Amino acid sequence: MTGEVIIKPALNRPRFPTLESEQAAYLYLEAQPVAGVAAVQAPLNLALVLDRSGSMAGQKIRDLRQAARLTLDRLGPDDLVSLVLFDDNVDVLAAARPAADRAALLAQIERIDERGGTQMSLGLQAGLAQLRAGLGPDRVSRLVLLTDGETWDDEDRCRELAQQAAALGAPITALGLGDEWNQALLTDLADLSGGNWEFIDTPDRIVAAFQQVVVTMQRTVVTNATLILRLVRDVQPRGVWRVRPLIDRLSARAVGERDVQVALGDLQSEGQSVLIELSLPPRAPGDYRLAQAEVNYDVPGGGAGLKATADIIVTFTADAATAVNGAVMNTVERVTAFKLMTRALDEREAADAGQRTQRLRAAATRLLDAGEIQLAQEAQAAAAQIDAGQTLSPHATKRLVSATRKLDMSDLG
Repeated sequence: MTGEVIIKPALNRPRFPTLESEQAAYLYLEAQPVAGVAAVQAPLNLALVLDRSGSMAGQKIRDLRQAARLTLDRLGPDDLVSLVLFDDNVDVLAAARPAADRAALLAQIERIDERGGTQMSLGLQAGLAQLRAGLGPDRVSRLVLLTDGETWDDEDRCRELAQQAAALGAPITALGLGDEWNQALLTDLADLSGGNWEFIDTPDRIVAAFQQVVVTMQRTVVTNATLILRLVRDVQPRGVWRVRPLIDRLSARAVGERDVQVALGDLQSEGQSVLIELSLPPRAPGDYRLAQAEVNYDVPGGGAGLKATADIIVTFTADAATAVNGAVMNTVERVTAFKLMTRALDEREAADAGQRTQRLRAAATRLLDAGEIQLAQEAQAAAAQIDAGQTLSPHATKRLVSATRKLDMSDLG
């Protein structure tokens, strides 16, 4: 089976002016599964790795049990599921087994209670061991991590395990509940594994988050997708961001001297898109090959090591004024807002209050330009709060970053 994925490129200009100096260009690349590729839904291999530390007491643990029950309702009889609980110890509550074993699984879910501290790496390691038992070319695998707090002195080990998950083809969906979890760590776990992270602001949203994970897995039509962009001489990559289904800065390791390599992971029917910033050298008027894009991927039950390619052509013109691709530039505005927002709010950034305020206000301007009025107002309010010498709450910080990641990209559909 071939041709399951097509590559759709678009540049921010249909033609670039001939200049005597380098100029910036933005390349929007979409990896899109073709219609009809998901004729048969692949069985799932799902590991639920759940924080049961003492802070999960009360409504949190009750909603967690309900989410696990309803997750079972959405699974098919051939799907595999495992339940792993962690505090400062780990308990494999249910080893990987078919979801058809419903009565036994429900009985184990009722045993979920809270206790102890938080040692996240123990849960991740046990969850990956359960996923390994169910790995197969015909299955879609994913580890779902839910936590409401900080892990204790094992962050580096957690990141190592996220890299192992990527090697297994089992992305991590990291769900942060409430305000006290480590946003930098959960972001890294998602990025390193090719997965995703989500902010769950209240316990009653745990159910919806779990259900969305299952729906996403069921709609997966391509796995282990990797994008490679091979650039011609003198074209330099400057940065790369995933923009669909969510905005995320991809690892600096994705950008080499002459190429860009991005692990896309799973593709659902709507595909994934990336935005790549490039530096173009001076050129005389004419058409030039800019790069070749290649997507390597597997189809569960339909073949491994498959490939799609597309040539990227750029046109230079002697005309000084050239049109722009409004949809691509709108995406650039949203990505710029995301960059400014995350740099303003990331505790790892060595920025003083003045720099943070400046970035938040610049992000607000970009959001207004993109038509995101409410979020722009929230960014302005956060800037004013910092300017007044106040500290943003963890909730406000997580809310702003999470909302900026989810900016609408439907105008490029």
